[in-house]
Amino acid sequence: MHIAYLPDAKAGTITLPEEESKHCVRVLRMAAGDQLRVTNGLGDLFEGEILDPHPKKAVIALAEPQKGYDHWPFRLSIAIAPTKNNDRLEWFLEKATEIGIDEIFLFHSFHSERRQVKTERLQKVLVAAMKQSMKSRLPLLHELQPFSKLVTQTYSGRKYIAWIDPSANTLLVKSYQPAQNCLILIGPEGDFSAEEVKLAQSNGFEAVSLGQARLRTETAALVACHSIQLLNLIQ
Repeated sequence: MHIAYLPDAKAGTITLPEEESKHCVRVLRMAAGDQLRVTNGLGDLFEGEILDPHPKKAVIALAEPQKGYDHWPFRLSIAIAPTKNNDRLEWFLEKATEIGIDEIFLFHSFHSERRQVKTERLQKVLVAAMKQSMKSRLPLLHELQPFSKLVTQTYSGRKYIAWIDPSANTLLVKSYQPAQNCLILIGPEGDFSAEEVKLAQSNGFEAVSLGQARLRTETAALVACHSIQLLNLIQ
């Protein structure tokens, strides 16, 4: 069943925004009486019925909300340096949303090759992935910020920096315990500098490894995301 996204969704008769209306009516060819679901991106799912299939302002009736299946007793946050190829960053956002992630921080650091991103486009990737994977919660995406600012922010939970160095010999999967909130830093193509690792560690981040394989930035971020979700599933 199709899921539409409406941030201010509530039970009763509502009107879908133009983009969602067009997709339902023109692309999916939905008609009056057809069923769909609507999410507000905050964890609620509404069963709905199309009353007026207008391609610009479709009118639908929504039942009382139900809790989506994508709720878990921990908060998973990934901080990633945007890749030079923007498609790779978008790929990570899409797949991480499908797997399950709560929050994404974007940062630039010493070896970063990209210091500007269009968060509006990235937000659309997140929304599309949320809908495709039948989720009810939209990950929170933060604006790009300097690494030095990110690591000094307060965070309630375990804090990790995934670093490719012999000294980072503790595996993330061995350090993390299920049900813990966690924030994992994933560096750019050139990895973190030694100074950045020291700064992170002085602010409570633990240096960890994701394994022996040398991973691309987006792959490392997805491995970290999947590892945390898997550890919580099999506990």
